[in-house]
This record gives sequence, C-alpha cells and structure tokens, in this order.
Amino acid sequence: MKNHFYLTALVSCLLSLSLCAQDKLKLKYGKIAAADFDLSQRQFDTSASAVVIADIGSSIFEGNNKGGLSLSFKRHTRIKILNKNGVDAATVFIPLYFNSNGEEKVNELKATTYSLNNGKVISADLEKKSIFKDKYDKNHVAVKFTLPAVKEGVIIEYSYTIVSDFFFNLQPWRFQGEYPALYSEYEVKIPEIYNFVFLSQGSFPIKHSVDNKQESYYVVNSVSVNNSSRGSFTSNTAHHTWIAVNVPVLREERFTASLKNQVAKIEFQLSQVRPLNGGVRDVMGNWEKTAVELMKDDNFGLELTKSNNWLDDGLRTVVNGAKDNLEKAKKIYEYVRDRYTSKGKYSIYLTTSLRNIDKNKSGYVQELNMLLVAMLNQQDIEAYPVILSARGNGYPHELYPLLNRYNYLVAYALIDNKEYFLDASDQTIGFGRLPMECYNGQARIIYPTVGKAYNLSPDSLSEKKVVSVFLRCDKPGEWTGHFTGNLGYYESTHIRERVKSAGEEAFFKNIQTSYTGDWNLADTKIERLKDSDTSVNVEYDFSISQTEDMVYFSPLMTEAYRENYFKSAERHYPVEMPCKTDEIYMLILDIPADYTVEEIPKSAKVTLSGGDGFFEYMIDNTGTTIRLRTRIRLDRVYFLPEEYNDLREFYSYVVKKHAELIVFKKKK
Repeated sequence: MKNHFYLTALVSCLLSLSLCAQDKLKLKYGKIAAADFDLSQRQFDTSASAVVIADIGSSIFEGNNKGGLSLSFKRHTRIKILNKNGVDAATVFIPLYFNSNGEEKVNELKATTYSLNNGKVISADLEKKSIFKDKYDKNHVAVKFTLPAVKEGVIIEYSYTIVSDFFFNLQPWRFQGEYPALYSEYEVKIPEIYNFVFLSQGSFPIKHSVDNKQESYYVVNSVSVNNSSRGSFTSNTAHHTWIAVNVPVLREERFTASLKNQVAKIEFQLSQVRPLNGGVRDVMGNWEKTAVELMKDDNFGLELTKSNNWLDDGLRTVVNGAKDNLEKAKKIYEYVRDRYTSKGKYSIYLTTSLRNIDKNKSGYVQELNMLLVAMLNQQDIEAYPVILSARGNGYPHELYPLLNRYNYLVAYALIDNKEYFLDASDQTIGFGRLPMECYNGQARIIYPTVGKAYNLSPDSLSEKKVVSVFLRCDKPGEWTGHFTGNLGYYESTHIRERVKSAGEEAFFKNIQTSYTGDWNLADTKIERLKDSDTSVNVEYDFSISQTEDMVYFSPLMTEAYRENYFKSAERHYPVEMPCKTDEIYMLILDIPADYTVEEIPKSAKVTLSGGDGFFEYMIDNTGTTIRLRTRIRLDRVYFLPEEYNDLREFYSYVVKKHAELIVFKKKK
C-alpha cells in the first residue's frame, strides 16, 4: 500500500509537470490584479514566510558589435510576502563577473511592490538611488537593491537583463530555494558552435524538453566609428526548456553534509568551442592541464617553485635532533600548527606571499598549509598541496576540473612510501589526520603535471567509544560510583576545543548539570588532553543520595539516547553520517542490601536492515549484581532516501530501550 501511494504521487507529479510544460506560464510585468493576492487555492507549505509565484528565466546567444556573440540572460520574478519573516525576499543580489577584458552589465532593471487598498492594487516602484553595486571578490561585483514599502501581504516583482561577453558564463538556474515556488522555468538556446556540459542535481522532478532549430545570428565588427563590417551566419541551435511546479522548500535535517548537494538546479560548464571555420577548441580542459596552470599561478603553486632559502635558518632550529624524515615532518607540522594563528577558511588561493605569512605568523587555512608544503619541500620531503571541498561547501565534481567548487587546501606528504594528509591550521588535530569536515568525497593532490584524485570518504573514519560505570551502595541511601570514558578521536577534538574555550572546571560542571537529582562529581580528570595525536580519557567519581522507598534508575545515565535524530516522517534526500560509529557502554551495579529489584529491562538485539549496523542490550541480574552491556554499531555512513524509514525505526527502538528503567523497592 505504501509503495502504491508513492507511485501514484510520482505519476501525478510527473503528469502535472507534463501538462505545465505544454502550457507555459505567460507572465507580463506589471499586470497584477486583486485576485492575484489570493493564493488560498494553491498548494504550498503555508508555514513558509514567502512564496515564489513565478520565477522565469532565459539565456540566449546574440550577435554583438565586437564581431562575436554575447550572452543575454533575462529574469522575471514574482513573490508574495506572507509574513514579516519573508521581507528578506525583497532584498535582491545580482552577481556579475568581470576581468581585465571587461565586465557583465545589468540592463532593464525594474522592481515594484504591489499592495491592496480597499480592493485596489497600489504600486510602488524602485528608485534608481536605491540600487547599489559592490565588489565582493577579485572577479565578481554585485548589484543589490531592496524593494520599497515591503510588508506582510504584498507582492513584489522584479526583472532584469544581464548582458555578458563571457560566452563561457552561461547562467545557472535554481528551481529550489529558500521559499516554495509555484512555478519555475528556465529556457536556454545554445548554438552548435558551443558545447556545454550540463550539471544537474536534486531529487525533485523537473520537466526537460529540447527542440533543435536553425537560427540566424547577425554580427557587427566595429573597427572604428566610421568603419564596421556586418555579417551573419546560421547555426543549428538547441532550445532547452526546464519547468518545475509546486517546488517545496528543501529543509535542513540532521546528518546532511550540505543542502547544496540536494537543491534542484542546473549548471553549465563550457567544454568546447567549434569555430565556423572548422576545428574544435577545448575550453574546460582536464586535470593534467589544470594542475600545470595551478602550479604556475602566482596565488597558488608558483610560491612553491621559488627559491625559498629564507626558510633555511628557521627550519634548521625546528628540525634539530630529528633522526629521519618522518620525525622532521612531525616537528615541522607541530611548529606551524602551534606557532601560527589561523585566520579561518577563505579559498584555495593565497592572498599574500609565503614569506609574509611566515613573517606575520598568521594566515588563512590554505596559506598555513601551503607554507607547510614549502617547509617540507625545503627539507627534501616530498609534499604537495591538496584541494578539496569541505562538507558544508557541497561535493566537488568528480570528473571535471571545476575549481570554483573547491574551498579548502591541506598538505600531502609522502614519507618512506607512506601517505600523510596534514592540516596545520587546526590546533586540535594531530599529525596525519584531518578535520572531519575534510572528508567529503574526492580531493585532488596537485602534482606539477597532474591533479590526482584521492577519495577522502567519511566511510574511512570510524569512531569507537567505550564507557564503563561501576556503582555500589555501601551505606543505606548513599550510592557511589566511578565513570570512565575512552572517547573517539573526533569527540576528543571537540572536548579539547571546549576545554580550551571554557576550561576544565566548566566542562565537568556541564556534565554534573546533565544529571537529574542529587548527584555530585569528584576526582575529575581528562587524560591525554594535550596530546592531539590520541583520544582523551574522561574519568570521575560520583555520588548519589537515594532514600526513597522506590528508586527509578536510568542504567545508561548520561549516555542514553534521549531522542530520535530522525524525526521527520519521510526524507527526500540521503542521510550522510559524519563517520562510522561503534559505541559500547558497560555497567556493573551492586544491588543495595536494603533494596530488591522490582523491575528490570529485558535483553534484546536488533539489526539494521542490510546488516550495516546493530544494537544490542544485554542485561543480567545475578541476585547481588546487575550487569549491562549495550552497543550501537553503524558500519555505513550513507543511506538513500528509501532506506530512511529503516534507519528511523532503528533509532526509535534504541531511544525506547535506553529509556527503560531499573526499579528498586526498599525492603520492609
């Protein structure tokens, strides 16, 4: 029955899209009637703060007066503001590309706010003085504006055209965004002289149609004011149309690497140009070409190929006493990690020279790790930069060298035929390890002649945690115990960060407040706190006062799963765990002499569908002692949407079992 429902819903959705594709929405700017404000008959999430009534775009190639073709991108958007939280939709950001050869231009920009007053539509137009332009990186500026008189219940509308001579910069299109969309359409016309790779993603169904037509292109070549030539050519042109209707908001849920990976959208990457006079010119290139270009780039690899003799004197002191290259590498790594200050993430490119970074003893992540590569090379240790996309940035493309998808740089070293990945920007990370966010699929080691793929998969990470608790009652009403937690490596880095930020006393105070009732902690300690190469060990003694006739004891104490991570009834995109996990909890509880065991949970074991995990709960009452051993093991990190329900039910059972109590009754 459940499968039948999903199939019916899918067929219904596809049918709706098909009908919509045959009858494209005709939207005319400024044509707003009082009836347009009533969306009560439309289907969308009413908890949304705004709803996109229509978002329609097109990109076409047109002849220009420079002897070639330009791109013309047009966008027309209409949005209703549903409540005060939706006013942010009235602030529009239009990115424009530029370089030394020119810049993209915005033309025909207009924006209007419509409101109802006694059944009459009142309009307020955007004034030119409210349009601003700001540069936000070395190749992009942004035209920004906020529509006037925006409040709850209004409709906003804006349209603009971007004219671009950068024929490689075919605009992408997002069908899914911050607000639900009733209708979204994108039309692209591409002459056969250009070959684009289409990069689409998302699980929401998009109707795509294509029609090939012969198009004429008129080109003017203006040599001077009084001297120009005109010409035209005909090219087979592919007319692509994508349409989506009733597109829901994609909401952030737990265990999502990045919603950027799931949003329904289409992107384009210019692959080849086929000139009219024949031949084929590759544009996108490959990783061999890209690696060579990166190593020649002033803001990337060129700094590594320079003579960095200025490093010699400082490194001589750093590596003093090292017996071999591995020990040298560790000393250099610790020197950069512990002596230099990270300014945070920025990109994969340097913002200043390595010498300045060394002088200032600070830099962005990519700069500290590039300096680390230079220092290792200076000591004749083979090392190279590695570019990757951190988890929150979305996945990089596994095949094409799309550098704008990379935002993080670490170091790679090959020592005695063993590979090491290093990040000297994080003071909680040890030698040969990377922050968890770096494990996001394919990375690229940038050698002088090739960008070699390397899979930094979350599946390669495994966190094991073992907690032991001993509890006894030597005197009536006085319970004492000891807690020992051998934690996983990345949980240990989190603890190191917390202790560094707030102190060890605050850390244990937070643990004490997590207990309910009259609990006291003593003899607290964290072992190996400053050894970032290993995991930490947390220990403390505790005491409880329990004098009631009935004692309700939670055997997993603070280690119990209190809630199911997977609350939604369904999920339309994958579950992405940060790593594989293995959590073991053991309790030895001496039954108080003045109490009897009234209730005790039953042992149980369940296996996750597919055999990629299990939960066991083994408990035994000997008459004087209760022994509990529970374990949760997950051997996979990636679960498809159709596997979500099994995962949800698995953790629901864990939470239910962890909530079960041992009940003691005082003897009469």
